[in-house]
Amino acid sequence: MARAFGAALAWLGLAGAATAQTATLPASIGRGEAVLRAAGGCTCHTNYPGEGDDAPELAGGRGLETPFGTFYSTNITPHRKTGIGTWSDADFLRAMTEGRAPDRSHYFPVFPYPAFSNMTRRDLLDLKAYLFSLTPVERENLPPDALPPFRLRAAVAGWKLLNFRPGSFEADAAQSPAWNRGAYLVNGPAHCGECHTPRTLSGGLDRSRWLAGSAEGPEGELAANITPDRRTGIGEWSATDLAWYLETGIKPDGDDTQGLMAEVIEHGYAHVDAADRRAIAEYLLSLPPIEHEMKAPDAGK
Repeated sequence: MARAFGAALAWLGLAGAATAQTATLPASIGRGEAVLRAAGGCTCHTNYPGEGDDAPELAGGRGLETPFGTFYSTNITPHRKTGIGTWSDADFLRAMTEGRAPDRSHYFPVFPYPAFSNMTRRDLLDLKAYLFSLTPVERENLPPDALPPFRLRAAVAGWKLLNFRPGSFEADAAQSPAWNRGAYLVNGPAHCGECHTPRTLSGGLDRSRWLAGSAEGPEGELAANITPDRRTGIGEWSATDLAWYLETGIKPDGDDTQGLMAEVIEHGYAHVDAADRRAIAEYLLSLPPIEHEMKAPDAGK
């Protein structure tokens, strides 16, 4: 009973702020790995398409194509020169919830800090503890391959004025604990909306079509409509179908998923607690269905 009560307090963020000392405890590291898996394994920070030394885990260098140019993921190993090894707790929290580097410069919004701003302090500091437990990798970060003003960090301040409102997850008392857990995961660590929601001309998320799919997902891939629309979304899927898909990558028709989604399942969702996969399914299938039919980016070529 004491363990269950402690776990409930931790999830609700009521267990108190983590300190620099507790962040190094094995329990914090273990919880942090679970947060990483719930975030899809942070696969954007590993250059999986490379081979051998070209793909050190979480050391960045992966090119993420956007309509504004190609932005390369950063090294989030605890290397003190090229990674995050000198970051304080405050530095990490600021990066994850405000999109600012330790020197206060802006991070490009290809880094999904709008979603991460919904995460609890406890989860964020546990994630930091896990990342700091990894082997440091020396790998320099790469500048974006984009034209001005999109390559300029100072220009992100304008983007934030238009599109960024820091979040703070609040449970809905009218819903079940599982629904609330699913809502937290989808809108926080899993950052599903960052890929599965269409964007406006300014690069912000189109909230009127939340999770209705995007033809301009990362690396030019199509991100599916994951609202329960029966024709263009996942409305024909059961909760069991969806939970099984998040564990295995196998769709109800027996087809398997490919590309980025296959990676986040393999390195992320397949390793989370089964109850969390069911919670995600419960939440997604409860959302308003949005009919939004997309064509692959290369359709018609």
